[in-house]
Amino acid sequence: MTGKSVRVAVVQAEPAWLDLAESVKKTCALIADAANEGASLVAFPECWVPGYPTWIWSRPVDSKLAIEYIQNSLGIDSAEMRAICQCAAENKIVVVLGLSERDGSSLYIAQCTIDENGEIRMRRRKLKPTHMERTVFGDSSGGSLVNVVPLDVGKIGALSCWEHIQPLLKYNTYQQGEEIHVAGWPPVYPHKGNSSLWSISAEGSVLTQKGIDRMETGSGNMFETPGGGASAIIAPDGKKIAGDLGAVEEGLVLADLDMNMILGAKSFVDVCGHYSRPDMLWLGIDTRDRKRVVNYDEKIEALP
Repeated sequence: MTGKSVRVAVVQAEPAWLDLAESVKKTCALIADAANEGASLVAFPECWVPGYPTWIWSRPVDSKLAIEYIQNSLGIDSAEMRAICQCAAENKIVVVLGLSERDGSSLYIAQCTIDENGEIRMRRRKLKPTHMERTVFGDSSGGSLVNVVPLDVGKIGALSCWEHIQPLLKYNTYQQGEEIHVAGWPPVYPHKGNSSLWSISAEGSVLTQKGIDRMETGSGNMFETPGGGASAIIAPDGKKIAGDLGAVEEGLVLADLDMNMILGAKSFVDVCGHYSRPDMLWLGIDTRDRKRVVNYDEKIEALP
């Protein structure tokens, strides 16, 4: 998809905390806003629907909020998802959505790519929820490694939050020929200068006092103050080309991507091409989705 410009939009906004119906309304409004700005693609933060479960970093067990969170999470085969897909089709725009996916009574940190015709072309789950996220979310299976999809705007890929420190997972994404990468993050703040990890600072969606009150995190040591917004668009050479809305400001970050910049960067370093040594180092993957129940009359594959 080199040789052309693609306008993209990144959402920096506060979720409709624990409210599935309002989450769908706000999602569709932002999709329409992005399309009106001339964007061909709009990207949403991690767990945008129905908001990241911030309480887990203050108290791992909260049965009341856990029940509400399950009830307001988004099923892939649901009327709410169909409404979002219809909105993408009506606005002729690609949507990369971050969501808490409900599958029965279980939840997964998920991303899906909806094309300009309203079809879900890629769906995936975060391979391993991070630390306290495991009190709410389950793991993915092999199909989530197929996280790049070719569309008219380019080959669109996605990863979520700390998946970006997984070298093998990133290499798997690179080798699928990704051209535009969507990195989903929750609200995360500038580093406080204490013993907290630097690598979780200053990227994500917005948290206001409304979200703090709703998730009851005001007395905790994370997500206890308004802020968290730092959405940005990054060029292939690592330069920030758009961003810097205020930390609690809601809006769209927009940029026109010069797709020729990909060739410029890869002419210098192509880690899945001329700057690789597959005779010495290579990656093995298993993209099979494991079944929880296998009937004896089905062929059972030998697993390692």
